[in-house]
Amino acid sequence: MTDETAAVTPSVAAASPREPSLLDALIPLVTLIGLIVLTIGLFGTDATSGPLQVALLTSAMVAGLVAYKNGFAVSRIREAAIGGVSSGMSALFILLAVGALIGTWNMAGTIPTVVYFGLGLLSATWFYPATAIVCGLVGLAIGSSWTTAATLGVAFVALAPLVGADPAIAAGAVISGAYFGDKMTPVSETTVLVPSMVGGVTTNQHIGAMVWTSGPAVVIAIILFAILGLTTPATELAFDTAGAQATLAGEFSIGLLNLLPMVLLVIFSIRRVPPFLAIFSCALFAGVLASFTQPALVAEFVGKPDQGSLLMGIEATYAAMANGFVSVTGNETIDALFSRGGMSGMLTTIWLILGALSYAAIMEEAGFLDRLIRPIVARAKSTGRLIAAVVGTCIGLNIIAGDQYVAIVMPSRVYRAEFARRGIAPRMLSRAVEDSGTVTSPLVPWNSCGAYMAAALGVSTLAYLPFCFFNLASPLISLLYGFTGFRIERVQPTGEPPASSPDIGPMASQPLEGGPA
Repeated sequence: MTDETAAVTPSVAAASPREPSLLDALIPLVTLIGLIVLTIGLFGTDATSGPLQVALLTSAMVAGLVAYKNGFAVSRIREAAIGGVSSGMSALFILLAVGALIGTWNMAGTIPTVVYFGLGLLSATWFYPATAIVCGLVGLAIGSSWTTAATLGVAFVALAPLVGADPAIAAGAVISGAYFGDKMTPVSETTVLVPSMVGGVTTNQHIGAMVWTSGPAVVIAIILFAILGLTTPATELAFDTAGAQATLAGEFSIGLLNLLPMVLLVIFSIRRVPPFLAIFSCALFAGVLASFTQPALVAEFVGKPDQGSLLMGIEATYAAMANGFVSVTGNETIDALFSRGGMSGMLTTIWLILGALSYAAIMEEAGFLDRLIRPIVARAKSTGRLIAAVVGTCIGLNIIAGDQYVAIVMPSRVYRAEFARRGIAPRMLSRAVEDSGTVTSPLVPWNSCGAYMAAALGVSTLAYLPFCFFNLASPLISLLYGFTGFRIERVQPTGEPPASSPDIGPMASQPLEGGPA
């Protein structure tokens, strides 16, 4: 290195990155939107199988180039992307565990047993509202929309075609119920996280505020699901329930013992066992149980009749957890319904999440997200506009950042000072954030929640989106309250945000128990 070069290098290293202009922030955003529209237009519902991931990584590269132009070192951009991916590792491990669980639960007869008993209890007329209500109650009990969808949700979607119902509508009912339950229980991680970020709000106060928006939203959802069931043509409802149950019983050994993995998972969830540990343990347990409850199916699945039962059981568990269970009964309907799962089946979804988190991390580190939000706050002059700004920011961050926790943590922190300055009760902010940030996350295909729900339920995000009535109604009701002033609580203006927990960077913020609620 020459003396001249050595003299220049320190000054370059010491230079601070420039504040991004609005154009700087818009370039990667417009790139993302344009590439997403192009990708979906070209590939439709198959976009998430790879093309959308390419669009996200390309957008991340563009964001990195703009950040580099503004003076950010390559190493800093790289570390930001790595940090963003690291922040989502817990969710990625949970996805792998869910893939393993679906595979072994099919092999052990757990999901077929739920479907068998469900056939006797449900009709297509009331199937959709019943699905939403049951998933809502389970979500309330365990505080996890992800766990609810991966267990009962999978069973309800599998049950749908057997009773003449639409799997896409069933998936919408599952998600509507699961997210209602997730929002309204003090054991949900997001329900605890949001008020702690806003400050000055207890979890119970936060839930009390949400009753006024989530309550009407879930009632609207149940009514719409009931209307869909009642208006389904009679020819589609005609189904031989007894015959379907007989077919299932002929292929699987049906019994209450098969439900032990589900009971165990509920117990783990109630006791707040870390999600990955709970789900993966239950997947292993179901794999072991299968050798006792479904020995004939395990033997057919492995296809090695001369192998000992112990080794056969181990190989079947490995195969079901890694690549999913493959039903080989010869019954096309049964084989199509229950040949699912496996960690390998989640790899495309993980790829999607990695791309989204990388893009979001660079956007945040370079100051682009903050630059996009600041003008929105400045223009929100009335209470209605301010709440609309919160709702729009949360939904926008779910789309741009692709991560639920960015969409709920950042607005909670950005808007809390403005709410305090205007004398609006802090739980009005926490409610608006949950009504828009939490519930809209599964509606975005490349969001970690949307990717998870599509992978777990086997229904594409774009297919179930129109039927997530609760998730669609919640932000609309929040907007209605904001502009009409109904149930908007006031406090003494202070000009300062209320005391809160220490700031946590959005990309570093993690679910309280190590996994999404």
